[in-house]
Amino acid sequence: MKISDSPFIADWFVLSLRWLILLALGFALFSNPNTPWGPYLALGIGVLWNLGFSVLAGLNIRLSYHRLLNVLFDFLLAISLSLLLSQPGLELALVSLLPIFSASLYFEWRGALIVTFSCLLFTAAYGFLLLKVPRSLLLILLPLILASGGIFGFLGYRLMNALRARRKAILEARAQKERAELEAKLQKQRAESERLRAVYELSSTLTGTLSYQRVIESALGLADSALSPEMERGTNPLVGAVLLFREGQLFVAAEYHLNFADRKLEFPGEAGILKMLLEERAPVHTRELPLDPELGRITALRKCTSFYCLPLYSGLNTYGALIFGHPDPQYFTEERREILNILARQMSIALQNASLYQSLLEEKEQMAQVHEEARKKLARDLHDGPTQSVSAIAMRLGILRRMFERDPQQASEELKKLEELAHRTVKEMRHMLFTLRPLVLETQGLKAALQSMADKMRETFNQEVIIEVDESVLDRLEMGKQGVIFSLAEEAVNNARKHARAPHIWVRLKPIHPDILLFEVQDDGVGFDVKSVMQSYEKRGSLGMVNLTERAEMLNGLLNILSAPGQGTRVQVFIPLTDEAAERLHQQR
Repeated sequence: MKISDSPFIADWFVLSLRWLILLALGFALFSNPNTPWGPYLALGIGVLWNLGFSVLAGLNIRLSYHRLLNVLFDFLLAISLSLLLSQPGLELALVSLLPIFSASLYFEWRGALIVTFSCLLFTAAYGFLLLKVPRSLLLILLPLILASGGIFGFLGYRLMNALRARRKAILEARAQKERAELEAKLQKQRAESERLRAVYELSSTLTGTLSYQRVIESALGLADSALSPEMERGTNPLVGAVLLFREGQLFVAAEYHLNFADRKLEFPGEAGILKMLLEERAPVHTRELPLDPELGRITALRKCTSFYCLPLYSGLNTYGALIFGHPDPQYFTEERREILNILARQMSIALQNASLYQSLLEEKEQMAQVHEEARKKLARDLHDGPTQSVSAIAMRLGILRRMFERDPQQASEELKKLEELAHRTVKEMRHMLFTLRPLVLETQGLKAALQSMADKMRETFNQEVIIEVDESVLDRLEMGKQGVIFSLAEEAVNNARKHARAPHIWVRLKPIHPDILLFEVQDDGVGFDVKSVMQSYEKRGSLGMVNLTERAEMLNGLLNILSAPGQGTRVQVFIPLTDEAAERLHQQR
């Protein structure tokens, strides 16, 4: 059995002719009322045979020896009908055409000749020997059969050759189409592989660097390679720009095919597509960019007909935007847009990493400055406090020794003063040691440490410090945060003691929201103009405000200073207890 994916054309020709001949024989038999039942039986067998082979042809199935079986059946059917007809006439020629035609289609002129001569021999023997056919009719039938064999043999040969040529052309066309499809598929796979390689290179380059400049310089070239990997570098008419923020304005940090004038442009980002990108943080695919009030100023984009713009952001930080244009209105397909979305995400992460790294370097420098300032402060405090006191004690001990020789009574009074000075010096040193490492914070917690600091301020400097701490919030603060809050309190209280000349200083810690705390140091001192002090702060050579800011950032909180001349000062730090609270807090800033 043979199964094909296309019809067997020769079978359909044979089946169709067989149906026609069977139909014609049926009319001929029914038109003669004296026809016996035998021819009808042979005709019915022929109908069933043709019906079965029609089903096989419809399924594109061929049996073993399929062609030979059909020719033999047609020949036997012709013989059977000839023998069963009581008075055969032209029906004999009609049934002879069936095996001749099927043989000419299946075996071409050779099969047609063999079957034709077989039919001639049978017809001659049937007519001359059995004397059932008039001789006048035989003289017509025999040439007719011979002519039919020649004509059908020639036509079968030409027809089969034409069918073979047509099938060959169809197979060649199909093979050529399959080769073209395979080549297109391979080309698409190669392009996809090249695109994936470019995307991988893009991701590796962007995430593998901590330099702002390298990130923005690499982005546009990698985008060109990933969008059109089949094109040579620089031949793609793609226009692109990386816009980043600098002092509240978007400037062209990197460009691809922009002219000199375009590179100098700056954009406020307050209208059109840029405003939409920065506010909604979603890509924009448009063809109306030349009409944009801000981006329409880029002359290199005016020759483009399709544009794709993406925001650069990560978390709460917005870095800028990516702008792309192309002369082809269909260039930014869904696939290319997805690649640019990947580029924007990777670039945002790279910018965030670079920003964090830069912040880390700055923080490292600031920490070095803070440590240096702390060392200098400790040296100043030692010089101005205990060192001076010890020097005074040593000097007065010499005076006291001479006084004992001249006036013992006065020497006794001087000895009492010297003892008080020694006690005061010890208190100052203990206070300094306490601020360097408050052991009570580690053993008894934040409230006890703050109260101890207040007591030492009162004993050492006669400064009134009032502690107001809501103990319900202490369990929600880990020890690291409590240490930072204590450092904040120590810095703010010392600033108030030194500069505010305040009778009272209040230190408060309380909840203002289920997941936000307020830490506040308030004094009733002389106050100051916050704006003017902050404007000239860098020239003052002091790190007090810097220390407060850095410690607030360590808590992921916000620092707020409220003051005015003659109205005291409030140092407030809003402390989030969860990541969600921190995000809300910084969004409301």
